[in-house]
Amino acid sequence: MTERIRGNSVLPARREPITLETADGLQLVGELALPLDRPPVATMICLHPLPTHGGMMDSHLFRKASYRLPALAGIAVLRFNTRGTSSVQGTSEGSFDNGVGERFDVAAAVEHAEFADLPNIWLVGWSFGTDLTLMYGLEPSVQGIVLLSPPLRYSRPEHLTAWAESGRPVTALVPEHDDYLQPAEARERFAAIPQAEVVGVDGAKHLWVGDSERALDEITRRLVPDVAVPLPNTWDGPMDRADSSAYADRTVAAFKDVPVQPAD
Repeated sequence: MTERIRGNSVLPARREPITLETADGLQLVGELALPLDRPPVATMICLHPLPTHGGMMDSHLFRKASYRLPALAGIAVLRFNTRGTSSVQGTSEGSFDNGVGERFDVAAAVEHAEFADLPNIWLVGWSFGTDLTLMYGLEPSVQGIVLLSPPLRYSRPEHLTAWAESGRPVTALVPEHDDYLQPAEARERFAAIPQAEVVGVDGAKHLWVGDSERALDEITRRLVPDVAVPLPNTWDGPMDRADSSAYADRTVAAFKDVPVQPAD
């Protein structure tokens, strides 16, 4: 029976909990979602928003990626909680390190994908995760990056220069009404990377609430160009429903009065 794909729709996939081991001795909680009946054609490593403001591996856009992209696009989705971050999936060891120690977290995720022989590895960062991507994602096996709502807050000009020199694909998806960096300024800042593509998303905001389908389409377009987008909004086959009530208080909006620690 054909059903409409909704926010809590979970399409078939092979989902397994994983533990990432960092070089400085921490264990991080994660999950790998793979296509059910075929090898993946690309790999999406998710780097979540700021954990002090509700960011986690279960932030809604990355949940939906794991729920849908293995089945709809053949993409393996690896998501994890950075050090000290908690979600329904569990709590990673360590504590938030203001974007410093997290370099080991990014490396551990990439190493896991490499060890699992996952193909065509891309990093997809969101907000704080975009800074981690720019600062620490230039690993030999990483084919390219997609940045969702990049604030360019922790990353520095030298990180943009390194990506420019690498020649690897860089796509920034910038909401029209973003709280930190809007499309016009983003185009100026990312001009330091000649190959960077800045995509302004009309009507969207930093959290991508109501615009997650557009974000997933744009991610798919970069990782798997042969897959037609927009992705289907219906599914003819088995489908589960996730209980998302546990995440109601884990959005950036819920932390709007919590001061953000300044970047060094």
